[in-house]
Amino acid sequence: MHLVRLGAEPTKVGADIRAAIAAWGAGRSVLGGVAVLGCRPPGSPRELDAVIVLPRGVIVVLGVDLPEPVLKLDAPVGTPWTVDGWPLVRTEGKVNPAQEGLESAAALARSLQSRGLEPLPVAAVVAVGPYVGQVTQPTADLHRGVRVVSPNTTSVLSAARELATYEGPCDAASALGLLRVLDAEVPGDTLIAEGFPASPEVDLAGIDTMLIPKYSEDRPRAAAPRSSPRGKVLGAVAALAVVFALVGALVLGSSSASPPEMPSQRVDGVEFAQHATDRVGECGPGSYGDVQRFFQQQPCRGLRRGIFESRLGPSSVAVSIAIVDLPDARAATELRKLLESAGTGGISDLLSQGGGWPGAPRDFGDSARSVQQTANQVRVVQAVWSQRRSHPDDPELRAMTERGLRLNV
Repeated sequence: MHLVRLGAEPTKVGADIRAAIAAWGAGRSVLGGVAVLGCRPPGSPRELDAVIVLPRGVIVVLGVDLPEPVLKLDAPVGTPWTVDGWPLVRTEGKVNPAQEGLESAAALARSLQSRGLEPLPVAAVVAVGPYVGQVTQPTADLHRGVRVVSPNTTSVLSAARELATYEGPCDAASALGLLRVLDAEVPGDTLIAEGFPASPEVDLAGIDTMLIPKYSEDRPRAAAPRSSPRGKVLGAVAALAVVFALVGALVLGSSSASPPEMPSQRVDGVEFAQHATDRVGECGPGSYGDVQRFFQQQPCRGLRRGIFESRLGPSSVAVSIAIVDLPDARAATELRKLLESAGTGGISDLLSQGGGWPGAPRDFGDSARSVQQTANQVRVVQAVWSQRRSHPDDPELRAMTERGLRLNV
C-alpha cells in the first residue's frame, strides 16, 4: 500500500486509520493499492480521513470520534446508532455516520463517472474510535457497500477485501486518472508495483463466440442398414405415434404454459431480478426532449433497455437501465453531457411502456440517476423505491444506480 498524505487528519481517530493502513506495507503482498490521506473529493459533503484506491475498487474512509471507548455499537444505516444501549445523538449532519459514508461514496462515484474514468465501485468504511469492542450491522446494510469497524489493521483490511471485488482490475493509466481527481500524483511504476496492471486486461467473457462444427468432405458415410418390409411398417407406426403424442402435448399444454422466468443478476451481493428487456436499432422513438432532438441529428447504432427489481432490507427498489451505442466517442461525450444536465429530457424506461409487475412503482419520477460513458457507449441507470417516496439524492438509491451500471442487458 502506497501512502499519499495531502493534509492533516480531520478526526482524532484519523491517526489510528493511517497507522492501520500503513501497517499493510508497500507492494501487493498484503493488498496493494494507494491510500490518499486527508482529502476531500469533488462533491464530498465532508473531508475524508482516507480514500483507498485498489485495483478492484475504491473505498472512502470516514473517522468518527466517540467521547470514550464502547463495548457494543449497533450501527444500522437507516436509524440512529446505539452505543452500549444508549442512542447516539447528533446535533448536525446525517442521522448517523453510515449515511454520510454512503453519501461520500456516491459523490466520488459521480465525479469519476462525469469524467469518463474507470467504472470501479465506490464503497465506504466508517472507522469508529477510540475503541469499539463489537459492531453489529444488519445483513441488508452490508450489501449496500458500507462497513462500520474499529480503527485497527485487521478490521480495516478485512473490510477492504470484502468491498473491493470488481470483476476486472483497473490498469495503471486509469488509476492515475482517478488519483488526479483526488489531487494525488503517483508514478506509473509505483502503481504497477502496487498491483495495477500496466495495460488494460481483455475481458474474454464479453467476446461473442460461435461454435462451428467441423466438416470433412472425405469423411465416409455410414452404410444404411437394410430393413425388411415388416420393419418399415412398424417404424412408420412408431413415428406416427410420436407425432400424435407431440401434437397432443402441445394442444393440452398451450393453455397452461407459462412464460420462461427472466434471469437475475448479482452485483456486490445484491440480487437484481429482471422483468423486461428490449433491443432496438433507433434511439429517437425511445427518447424525449433535447435528447430526442440529439438523436435526430446524431443517430445511434443501437439501444438496449432493461428493468429490474431488487430489495434493500424490507423495501423494494425498481432499477431501469438504458445502454446507447454511438458511432464514436465524440458523440458519446455529447450525449453524456446532455444527460447529466437538468431539464434536457432523457431515454424512456420500459416501465412507462407496460413493463411493470405487481407492486411496481407508477413511474421513475424523483429517481436517483447515474450516467456513465465508456468509449462510444453511454449507460443511464435510474432507481426508485417501489412503495415509498424517492429523492434524487437518496444515498441508498444512488448506491443502487452505481450497481446498476454493471448490469447486463
